[in-house]
Amino acid sequence: MSILEKIKSLGLELPPAPKAIAAYIPAIQTGNLVFTSGQLPLKDGKLMLTGTLGAGLSIDDVKAATEQAALNGLAAIAGVIGDLDKIKSIVKIGVFVSSSPDFIEQHLVANHASNLLLSIFGEAGRHARFAVGNSALPLGAPVEVEMTVSLG
Repeated sequence: MSILEKIKSLGLELPPAPKAIAAYIPAIQTGNLVFTSGQLPLKDGKLMLTGTLGAGLSIDDVKAATEQAALNGLAAIAGVIGDLDKIKSIVKIGVFVSSSPDFIEQHLVANHASNLLLSIFGEAGRHARFAVGNSALPLGAPVEVEMTVSLG
């Protein structure tokens, strides 16, 4: 099953490659690695959700938004390499979480992205990761995801 077919089998779809909203590019390839810029949970050009974890939003509230940010990362990669089946492995992801000072479960928010990538790529989706809290993210987003992949 192709990566696009796998995404569809999960009831999801790969969005169009995102466009930069500031002075950067969504993804860049160097050698056999592709690095994405941080991807927000934009869907159809709009944030799916705004807010802060621990101040109105729960871990469950941001599941779909975190998954969308990860899908936007894959779309950015597809914009560079064309075919997602060229991905050999997900190397690392970074998840930034808009958090209140007392929210300490950023890792559980990051699990939404990690679990999605494992569902799509199987063992090739197992990756290193960081999850950090931030006082605010661009446009009021609750989460931002960046990733690095290796090509086969």
